[in-house]
Amino acid sequence: MLYKPSPATFRMTTVYVYYLCRLNLFPIMMITFEQALEIIQSQPPNGMVEHIDFQAAAGRVLSHPVSSDTDMPPFNKSAMDGYACRKADLPGPLRVDGEVPAGEMHAHPLSEKSCVRIMTGAPLPQGADCVIMDEHTTVDSEGMVFFTKEFSKTNVCYQGEDVKVGQELIEASTLLGSEHIAILASAGAVEVEVSRQPVIAVYSTGNELVEPGEKLHRSMIRNSNGYQIAAQLRQCGLPAQYRSIIPDTYEATVETINEAFLKHDIVVLTGGVSHGTYDYVPQAMAACGIEILFHHLAVQPGKPSLFGKRNDGKYFFGLPGNPVSCFLQTELLVKLLCYQLQGHRYHPPAVRLPMGVAYVRKRTQRKAFVPVRITNGELFPVNYHGSANIQALHGAHGFMVIEQGVPQIDKGAMADVRLI
Repeated sequence: MLYKPSPATFRMTTVYVYYLCRLNLFPIMMITFEQALEIIQSQPPNGMVEHIDFQAAAGRVLSHPVSSDTDMPPFNKSAMDGYACRKADLPGPLRVDGEVPAGEMHAHPLSEKSCVRIMTGAPLPQGADCVIMDEHTTVDSEGMVFFTKEFSKTNVCYQGEDVKVGQELIEASTLLGSEHIAILASAGAVEVEVSRQPVIAVYSTGNELVEPGEKLHRSMIRNSNGYQIAAQLRQCGLPAQYRSIIPDTYEATVETINEAFLKHDIVVLTGGVSHGTYDYVPQAMAACGIEILFHHLAVQPGKPSLFGKRNDGKYFFGLPGNPVSCFLQTELLVKLLCYQLQGHRYHPPAVRLPMGVAYVRKRTQRKAFVPVRITNGELFPVNYHGSANIQALHGAHGFMVIEQGVPQIDKGAMADVRLI
């Protein structure tokens, strides 16, 4: 049953927490970005699994290791087109005793001074110990084969040389990609056990917001954050849906969060996370039974990012309302939690490249993430006017990381980039 405080309780709680925040008495503090990562990575996996068809496994986290049910290759096979024979019989002449295409076996053992025409991938005939390449042979008028070189590799792929039966192929907690699908297929793992993905609801807050299809009026702006975050998560294969705009009232915020948790594992909300008059999210979290694990990060952009957890193992993110901030913190924090709950330690794609120009900043109190493009192997900051400038991400390849206290990165100096 949803908890619905009385209107009087709403008003009292709102006023009380608001003044605590304004007086800096609310029990929150700014932490480093690394501390925030540690908090998220300390959350236990959800432990829930499901079985799915291997063809749908890309983007899922494997919960049980996959082992091979066969040797690979399953038999000694030819590595190329040529003639299967015995090394002792070289250089010939060799009598051609049939042909072995891929997918078939030779009918009888290889006899002395004979060879078999063989195709790449075909099983080696019994008695043969090498394959000579077509390019290293000649055939006389009577159809006898001669080896024209002094030495030949065996050109044989031996049974089990790649994988032995029972050998583990993919360990548990692996984030499966397209490259793993072939491995699953080769092992006959047509059904795989994967971690259940968290179901995610995304909301925006603000009386100034209207949906993209609506006509703009004075003082109104179109909602982009909710759609952006849901798209970011769906791009990773996560079941995320944008739901609605929440009005700037304490009652609406509490009611929406409570209802969202009925069907979702993670609720992501943008806006209303700071200490302004209409920023009700921190106090609404308390009314919804959410413990705040961190609020305020020493990062730029995204300082007021907020993260909390309920006793039933469900999670809440309150992200800043500026679109670059919420885009970045979704990449850095929300995705991390989604994979952590599935038992996978997520390592986002990153590169280290030289600066194409010098970059200077005035404020160094926080760790900064600056949108950049990569041109000819060098980094160039894009034209960027702050965390409200979402258009700056069009054409950006990632965010350059500038550590706290660093005022400048010189041209030619190496910098770390979190790719997007």
